[in-house]
Amino acid sequence: MFNFRRKEVPWEVVESKAVDPVPMYYDDEELDIVAVGEDDIRKSLVFDIKHVPRTNDVRNAVVFARDQLMQGVVKAGYSTLLLESWRVTTHRQHKRYRIEVEYSGRPVRALGKLPSRRPPPFMAILQSSW
Repeated sequence: MFNFRRKEVPWEVVESKAVDPVPMYYDDEELDIVAVGEDDIRKSLVFDIKHVPRTNDVRNAVVFARDQLMQGVVKAGYSTLLLESWRVTTHRQHKRYRIEVEYSGRPVRALGKLPSRRPPPFMAILQSSW
């Protein structure tokens, strides 16, 4: 009469790191901003992996999440992010691992040639854990 599900083991949080919003351009850089988004835009991605996450796995996940976010920024008619922040959390369930990344930023539309894009802010904090 009743179908019971097998008891699923929850995902355990192994590690979590976050970077609060950081300006990606400074006063001495020529950036002609014509529009600023009303709200931050964010992208959340989950990566399932079969081994213990290494630093490169986590770094690549953050960079990929940023690239995906930037595609959405461009589709929305903006050109870059003025502020950027991210959070990465690794989970474990038995021998399975999961990397969860949330990347966010404040989109802006700027005229002219943009300065070269910097890497995501404070990536060095990832080396202390994985």
